[in-house]
Amino acid sequence: MLGRLDGGRLLAAPDDGACDASHAEAKAGFSLDPLMPDAIALAAEEVGVKKAKLRPWVLFTLAMLGGAFVALGGLFATVTIAGAAGQLPYGVTRLLMGATFSLGLMLVVIAGAQLFTSDALMVMAWASGRLDTGRMLCVWGIVWLGNFTGALGVAALAFLSGQYAFGHGEVGVSVLYLAAAKSTLAPGQAFFLGILCNVLVCLAAWVAMAARSITDKILAMFFPVTAFVAAGFEHCVANMYFIPSGLFVKWWAPLSFWDELASRGIAPPDIPLDQFAINMVAVTLGNWVGGAVLVGAVYWAIFRSGRTGHAHPDLQLRLGGDTGRRAY
Repeated sequence: MLGRLDGGRLLAAPDDGACDASHAEAKAGFSLDPLMPDAIALAAEEVGVKKAKLRPWVLFTLAMLGGAFVALGGLFATVTIAGAAGQLPYGVTRLLMGATFSLGLMLVVIAGAQLFTSDALMVMAWASGRLDTGRMLCVWGIVWLGNFTGALGVAALAFLSGQYAFGHGEVGVSVLYLAAAKSTLAPGQAFFLGILCNVLVCLAAWVAMAARSITDKILAMFFPVTAFVAAGFEHCVANMYFIPSGLFVKWWAPLSFWDELASRGIAPPDIPLDQFAINMVAVTLGNWVGGAVLVGAVYWAIFRSGRTGHAHPDLQLRLGGDTGRRAY
């Protein structure tokens, strides 16, 4: 007897017994319940092992995508707050910026990419003895450089598009303001703001691993990411976009752009290049402490210390098998 169509071909329908068994098996394995925290810990460990197995060029390419996705979130957030100064309360402006910036992590997790900040959770696989120190450091280095390349590429494309001149230059004003504010932070302040940031980013990645659907993942990530941006915390990959964007505008924007700003009494801000480098070091170290120590190490101590075991096949399937495509 002919049954359902598969790719345009008629297939023989299975007998009733086989069909019932298949339905029973599928029903038994299907659940809308999220992973519990101990299962998330094991999933995070498995993800760390899979990331470490990826070839360097794959890691770098995925990291470029991660940097680009975060940069797109930053671009979206910059447009959102353009012209808001003096029109909206500070807190509301930051809330809007955070809500739109969350696009970046959503793309990283759902589309598939690598992000240095959430890769700090790889310490869980290392602590369980499933990942050696050299390989972990190598992955972090490749991903950081890939993130920088991707974020810088989007910053360059945005500048070349002339998007900073939109809204009578209001977008450019936001770009310059954000770059100046971030690049002039004191190193100590940048470090601690980086710690707080990546606690929330890694918690966003953590709860996303518990989700059963794309909708679940989006809702799980939205509030932690919105919170870190609204609170003014520092994310090294975001800064790889925000500060170069401001530098590009300051260095190469045409005279007409500056005339427009001058007519409104807006002077070019100071964006020191040496402070950019210092900011990147301080924020990167802070992000590592927040993610690796305050989230990864703490959850490893609670749920994985002294325990062994690998993920159930169903969990392996949810994590993308051996392909590593669910990398975030």
